[in-house]
Amino acid sequence: TEAAQQVGLSPSTAHRLLTTLEQERYVHFDAERRLWSVGVQAFVTGSAFLKTRSLVATARPHMRTLMEDSEETVNLAVEDQAQAVYLSQVECRQMMRAFARPGGRVPLHCSGVGKALLSAMPDSDVGRALHREGLARMTVKTLITPAALRADLAQSRDRGYALDDEEHAIGLRC
Repeated sequence: TEAAQQVGLSPSTAHRLLTTLEQERYVHFDAERRLWSVGVQAFVTGSAFLKTRSLVATARPHMRTLMEDSEETVNLAVEDQAQAVYLSQVECRQMMRAFARPGGRVPLHCSGVGKALLSAMPDSDVGRALHREGLARMTVKTLITPAALRADLAQSRDRGYALDDEEHAIGLRC
């Protein structure tokens, strides 16, 4: 009841939400003391966040150098549930540039950052990611067959970088 009052919910709604969070181990209920506390999964999530924060801090100087050398915007992303999730961006000084907000998600198969992530994965992981998300057509240039994408990933590995030539959005190259 106290938790419900603090967040402005009815006690039944708060209880339903807390029991759902308990099932996922984000909270723990001590039946003897009748108290809710933070669960182990919240710790795991928080630890992952801290690791991500140090990844961003470590990457930022390299991203800035890459932006200065290339005069292009540089993005940092990780793969999550067969999508690329942006963690950070260093914007270039060009008038035309794309903005990727931290936490934003893009498909792996048709974004430069996604294809870079795919090209670094073992073939079995690539297959799982493609099976999970499919190859949705975003533009007329989107690679929608596994064979075409795998050939593109092979080229990315050979040259050391991936390209998105208007595959995710018309007028945007990455």
